[in-house]
Order: sequence, then C-alpha cells, then structure tokens
Amino acid sequence: MLPLLLFAFVAAVARASDVLEFTDDDFESRIGDHDMILVEFFAPWCGHCKKLAPEYEAAATRLKGIVPIAKVDCTANSNVCSKYGVSGYPTLKIFRGGEEAGAYDGPRTADGIVSHLKKQAGPASVELKSEEEFTKFTGDRDASVVGFFADAGSAAQSEFLKSASALRESYRFAHTNVDALLEKHNIEGEGVILFRSPRLANKFEDSTVQFAEEKFTNAKLKKFIQDNIFGICPHMTDDNKDQLKGKDLLVAYYDVDYEKNPKGSNYWRNRVMKVAKSFLDQGKKLSFAVANKHLFSHDVSELGLDTSSGELPVVGIRTAGGDKYVMQDEFTRDGKALEKFLQDYFDGNLKRYLKSEPIPESNDGPVKVVVAENFDSLVNDESKDVLIEFYAPWCGHCKSLEPKYKELGEKLSNDPNVVIAKMDATANDVPSPYEVRGFPTIYFSPAGQKQSPKRYEMHFGFETKSSHIFFLMEKGRGFDN
Repeated sequence: MLPLLLFAFVAAVARASDVLEFTDDDFESRIGDHDMILVEFFAPWCGHCKKLAPEYEAAATRLKGIVPIAKVDCTANSNVCSKYGVSGYPTLKIFRGGEEAGAYDGPRTADGIVSHLKKQAGPASVELKSEEEFTKFTGDRDASVVGFFADAGSAAQSEFLKSASALRESYRFAHTNVDALLEKHNIEGEGVILFRSPRLANKFEDSTVQFAEEKFTNAKLKKFIQDNIFGICPHMTDDNKDQLKGKDLLVAYYDVDYEKNPKGSNYWRNRVMKVAKSFLDQGKKLSFAVANKHLFSHDVSELGLDTSSGELPVVGIRTAGGDKYVMQDEFTRDGKALEKFLQDYFDGNLKRYLKSEPIPESNDGPVKVVVAENFDSLVNDESKDVLIEFYAPWCGHCKSLEPKYKELGEKLSNDPNVVIAKMDATANDVPSPYEVRGFPTIYFSPAGQKQSPKRYEMHFGFETKSSHIFFLMEKGRGFDN
C-alpha cells in the first residue's frame, strides 16, 4: 500500500504546476479566455527550454491571478506551432484577446518575466482609489511613478496617461484623484512622485523624488524617471541591465539575493553606496550597481574577477567605450579599498584591464597570432594592410577555413606590407570598432585607416584563397593572383 500512496503523492506533485498546457485540439478555444497571456512554444529535448523551465514555473506561480502563463509542446502539437511561425525553441509570444500581440522580448528569468508582464498587464496607469490600494502599489518590489490630480479631467492627467502608455514597457505607473492622498503627499492640484523600490530603501538618498516640471510630456517625464529611478546604486538584474549598461558603470558582484537574503544583500550594497555618494557629491561622473555574481557570471569572467574567495564583493568598472578596470585589492568593510580604487580611477592611475592570452614567444608563421596585448602593435600598425580572422576554437566553420586561410598567409608571406592574422575571440577582448557576433568574422584593416576596418562577408562552402586575395585587391591593394 505504501508504494502506491508514495506513487500517487509523487504524481500529484508532478502535476502541480501553475503553467497552463495547450494542445492542437484546445489552443484556439482556450487562448481567447484570457485578456493577456504569455505562451512558450517548446520542445522537450531543447537545452534552452530545460534551462527556462524552472524560471517559467516560478514566474507562473508569482503571476497567478495577474497574467496567466502557458506552454505548447511543439513536438506533439505541430499544427499550432506551425500556424504561429515557430522555427526555434523556446519561442515566447504574448497574446491579447485571443490574438497574437507580438514576441516576448523580455528577460528569461522569473524576476524578469514577472516584472515585464506586470507592466504589460492591465491599464498603462492603474487608478488608485484608496490609501490601501496606494500602499499596495507603491510597496511592490519595483519602483513606481504615481500621478496625483485633483481634477480627473485635467489636461495634466491626460498628458500623464499618454506618457504612461508610451513608457509602460519600462516603468510602472498609477494615478489617483483621492483628495486625502493629494493632501498626504503635499500635492496642490497636480503632481508626479517617483517611489523607489522599498526593498532598496537606504539612508543615503530619499525614497521618493518629485517631478519639478510644470508640464507633463513624454520626453520630460521619461528623462525625470531615467535620471532618478535607479538612485545611487541599483540592483542590476536581467530586467534592467540594458538600461544600466552603455554608460560608465561600476558593479560590485556578490551573492545578491533580495528574495532569500535582503539583509545580507543590503549590507554590502550600503557599503558601496557610502563610498559612491562621497564621490558623487564631489561631482564625479560614474554610475554604480550591485549584481548577483552567479547570474552575471559572464560579466565577472569578462572582467577576470575571482569570486571563489567567499562573501566579499568583487568590483569592476566598464566604461561606455568598452574599457575595463578591475579592483585588485580585497573589498574591505570600512570601504577604504573601494575608495582607493575609485580615487585611482578618477586620477587616471589605473591600468586598463584586457582579457588576453599570453603574447606568443614565437610568431613567425604565415598567419600571425593576435592576442589582446599585441593587437595594437600587429593590427593597428598604420603601415600595414591587415586581414584578421576572429575565431572560436570550437567553431566548425573556423576549422574548415583554417587550411585555406593558412594557404593565403603563405601566398602573401613575402609582402612586408601585408599581415594575415587570427585571434581567438573567446579568450581575448576584441577592441572597438570591431564587432564579433558570430564565427568566423573577418575584417580588413587598411594601412592608414585603422579606425575604419572593413568587414568581409563570408560565404561558407565557396571560400578559396583566391576569394580572399580578391577581397584584398578590391579594397585597394594590387596583389598577384
């Protein structure tokens, strides 16, 4: 009897999922039951689908009663997957009122999915009719923007709602016409207040910021939010990373976890903030953030940081131009190590960090080996025409190209003004203005035009040494075929 009960229990647990399952037979009849729903089209064998599964399940549970989440197994339900143009897995789509509304392009973590869909669900701006509704809305884990209007029909409220509609994908909006709420927040007639995330509350900055402009416009409101929503040192997540990156940014990486350990997460964040504020008060220009070292393990690796030593944060700066600087000293509780690192950064005393393989002791082959540390001397030599291949050791196309590329190097080895080179882009930083999004990627860097390299479009299966030589000839050098 016991084994049967155990089997029944395990089966019940396995069935306990908040993710709806649709099939070819019921998709069309059930999809229209929901004003808005997120659907994952997946295959059981897909590795990316397996990685997404626990995040998707967690998001479904947290969004229960707010936005439903569903999935379709495309290996068993090919008709519906074909109808909606599913060509890869997992594919996520948002449906509204039974109709496809577009691809889901948000983060693929539970936090990211929840945050993204909450902003998409319901009205662009939620009407708050009581103190209780106001407290619940502003007490959410995410920051919120609230408009206060004495007159519901005012031009100011109309403009605020237009702005909320335009910016809803990135921020949370609400509005109220309750006199008691206007009075409580010292609003006379109309106003907008940004409420930062309560779980990130700290003693170094105000938890609210009031919009100071007289008129509400999309542009002014967006700038106000962008300038203030993150504060001194936000928690960088999958959901907001694109808004934080692209600027000069210092990140402290450690075991940030505001779900399981908010106190510990804020312990180190407050120490970062204390030092950050002292430099910001001096007018220094730099953004700050904290991030989970596991979630952002790729960034940690790109900075060459070692997180194996324990709980202490590790710190790196990445500028908008792609330069990287790493704090070598161990993070200290009094903030002195971070303070010294920042002072050296602003004084220009730090050496730029490059992820680089060692410079080869011998580099006499027909194809020169380029690493980050010798890139300038080999590729940016203004007197040389350089053809450089960015490759990955595991790339099949790169391996196929290798003998032909070597043959090209041998063909041109006697020309002192030409360099045929290659670089492992997985083991070395690729400098600007080169962009590598796939392998192999080949650029021609002409003499005297090092800031304007020309990308060579590959046509696999048709590569010969002659095609490379033709490319070089086409760009201005006269080689003998």
